[in-house]
Amino acid sequence: MLRPNTGQPTGLDMDGNARLGEARDAQGYGRFNGQGGMALLSRQPVDAGAVRDFSGLLWADLPGNAAADVLTAEALAIQRLASVAMWDVPFALDSGARFHILALHATPPVFDGPEDRNGLRNADELRFWQLYLEGWSPDGQPFEAGAFALMGTLNVDPERGEGRQGPLRALLEHAALQNPAPVNMAGRSETADWDDPVPGDLRVDYILPAANLRVIASGVIWPGEEPEDGLTASTVAAASDHRLVWVDLDL
Repeated sequence: MLRPNTGQPTGLDMDGNARLGEARDAQGYGRFNGQGGMALLSRQPVDAGAVRDFSGLLWADLPGNAAADVLTAEALAIQRLASVAMWDVPFALDSGARFHILALHATPPVFDGPEDRNGLRNADELRFWQLYLEGWSPDGQPFEAGAFALMGTLNVDPERGEGRQGPLRALLEHAALQNPAPVNMAGRSETADWDDPVPGDLRVDYILPAANLRVIASGVIWPGEEPEDGLTASTVAAASDHRLVWVDLDL
């Protein structure tokens, strides 16, 4: 089990409100260790010895980072880049091949002030994966995989809402990735059901497979008046304000 950054105490007043030990003072927002963490469920076995966990990378150690613009010297020495977690998890397929999940949950680019601390952190969390796909890594070992997908909550919509959209678009348009652009039964691409008109429903959850893989189908499970895959609108709304995104690949 890989421990997420949510709720991990820093011992510092990270949000500058003169109080210690609050949810925003943790490495990632959380009132206790692991709150709002991340999990991968798979029917295929994990190659546990080859899992790469980048959650401990300091924000200040990402090339070209913006951390110094918004953090104190004390915070720079301790603040991790990942608000939740960043993993490269290889799975063994029945064919004997391996498939990598590049998983993340980036911080929402809101709930800060005019300094845009969360917006800058979100942008750098996404930019990490661009650099990783292009051969950089914290330990110097380049990423090499033929079959993979980048997936998770990136927390930015490519067209609307708050957030720095440049790093997201760099991933959506990256030569190593493809964007299946899944939609729900109504033909809409949003994946989060948020208050209207602000922020409104946005596309913030993604599965971006490797460019060389064949996508068979994709979608967003968002039931309307009729159930979808046995799920009703009330059931999914009670589960989360995010909706399930799926992609079928020919492996």
